[in-house]
Amino acid sequence: MKKIVSNLTFLLLFTITAFTQGIIEHAPPGFDALRADIPHGRIDTITYNSATVGNPRKALIYLPPGFSKKNKYPVLYLLHGIGGDEMEWLKGGTPQVVLDNLYAGGKIEPMIVVMPNGRAMKDDRATGNIMAPDKVQAFATFEKDLLNDLIPYIQKKYPVYTDREHRAIAGLSMGGGQSLNFGLGNLDTFAWIGGFSSAPNTKAPEQLVPDPAAARQKIKLLWISCGASDGLISFSKRTHDYLQKNNVPHIYYIEPGVHDFKVWKNGLFMFSQLIFKPVDTATFSKYPVEGAPAETNVRNAKYPQVLADHRVVFHIKAPEARKVQVDLGRKYDMVKDSTGVWTATTDSISEGFHYYSLLIDDVAVADPASETFYGMGRMASGIEIPFAGGNYYALRDVPHGEIRTRKYFSRVTGSWRQLCIYVPPGYEANVNEKYPVLYILHGGGEDETGWAMQGKTDLIMDNLIASGKAGPMLVVMPDANVGGTAFSESPLKTFEAELKEVIIPLVEKNYRADTSAKKRALAGLSMGGIHTLYTGIRNTDMFSSLGVFSSGWIQPMQNNIAGAQYDFMKTHAAMINNNLKTLWISMGGKEDIAYKNCQLMLAKLDELNIKHNYSEYPGGHAWPVWRNNLFNFAQLLFK
Repeated sequence: MKKIVSNLTFLLLFTITAFTQGIIEHAPPGFDALRADIPHGRIDTITYNSATVGNPRKALIYLPPGFSKKNKYPVLYLLHGIGGDEMEWLKGGTPQVVLDNLYAGGKIEPMIVVMPNGRAMKDDRATGNIMAPDKVQAFATFEKDLLNDLIPYIQKKYPVYTDREHRAIAGLSMGGGQSLNFGLGNLDTFAWIGGFSSAPNTKAPEQLVPDPAAARQKIKLLWISCGASDGLISFSKRTHDYLQKNNVPHIYYIEPGVHDFKVWKNGLFMFSQLIFKPVDTATFSKYPVEGAPAETNVRNAKYPQVLADHRVVFHIKAPEARKVQVDLGRKYDMVKDSTGVWTATTDSISEGFHYYSLLIDDVAVADPASETFYGMGRMASGIEIPFAGGNYYALRDVPHGEIRTRKYFSRVTGSWRQLCIYVPPGYEANVNEKYPVLYILHGGGEDETGWAMQGKTDLIMDNLIASGKAGPMLVVMPDANVGGTAFSESPLKTFEAELKEVIIPLVEKNYRADTSAKKRALAGLSMGGIHTLYTGIRNTDMFSSLGVFSSGWIQPMQNNIAGAQYDFMKTHAAMINNNLKTLWISMGGKEDIAYKNCQLMLAKLDELNIKHNYSEYPGGHAWPVWRNNLFNFAQLLFK
């Protein structure tokens, strides 16, 4: 009996493996060439009555080779773009040729393909101003026409399956947006959904997939593809980012190309081979993302491009340069072509934010194609590598606060200075409410814009507040650069005075800040962590919580400063433990450059019986770590 069960188990596993789809390759040359030596399907025009529009409407239908009314078929609804109609796929994409060739190769299931006019209005031709409001609205109205008129007509006139598992929807551009909107909005109707170069009509991801758990359960295949140089790629990417961060299985396929049928035909070629068959979601992440522009690129810049394995392709035109390199921690030599364009492809880069520079004839400059950030002691380019765990700082449809810039004259430094301040959602409306305040400090080589820009403080706080994980608070981001030799005691002492005598009074005078110590916290990363130790430990009557990120007294450089603080702790341990609700210390793992110094400090805190919490988040001495530190630390405050 055991042998029979074992054999059946093996057979079942073999059967599942045999019928599960592997990775579908990009269309080879000739995939769309008409072949005379194979069976062909046929294209017909159908007319159906539309109660939604109020008159008969036309669509094209593709019937596969060997079509027979004795058989039942699944159905793919294939939608066109904003400038097309039911004829667009036939004229530009020759889907019947693509599908005939795939049938001949045994690569797709027999299916009926319906190509409707997605502009649901009485005059549905693509004439005049195709962007007129009524014509744009007609694309949304088509959802009702599709569900209530066209699908019932197809089910009545043709031998098709009527369950969701045998119904797919896909489209290009405007039709790609429709496919995502209608498919994800009607998961009881469609199990297979594809968007090729989806247009701005695509709903925001939170609207497309409000319930990720239900999507995970119901979707058989969700396909999103686009050309890497397509100006509309941001709509595909924002959907992909949301799905990835919410663990909704999908294929995100980016190929070299623009907004044209070369990309869309390949989308149909690949998508049609996956539908109506068992699929292996484990293969989804293996589809290449060839050259997606980095989200930190300036508007319309095609490079830098991030590849699927997180290698980065850089381009710069510098025809007169003798030598060009990319400095991304490691230097990469760039190669010049005949037009004066220099190119380099890096090794795989870790997820999250990185500073970089271009070295043109050994002069470090910012990449004109990338956003710039104050870091490394100067303005530098920055690149964001997609991070699957970064959902907590994703832009979501939640109430948003804002970051404001405040200029002020400091009597401590004798100069004009500025700080950034995050004001939470509802601040202007809740005029009688006082808010707790977190003062958070940047690292060396950065300034007050670090937490505002690189740190994504506003998005982190917006999402925490919306989810109820943190209460509304003000977050003040000062400039801790006050002159003096780096890491000596003089700038530490000066900034302590700046914070206590200028910044805190300024905030409490001009913003509705709660002035009690229990509603005030101080935190910082790296150099800002040292400021937090220096100012915070000696002023626990002013702060109820301290956060020290990727920091610790630098040994042996700061031995004297650290020794004096440890002497203070020894004498005032009871006061410190009583005043501080939280002393939260976190590191970016053993690869963090401050790791050893931090461990020495932790041992000393244990020796002195100073209460503290310690955590590690892998990633080294970098912004992905510090963003996560803020996310976790903010949840502990003012409760």
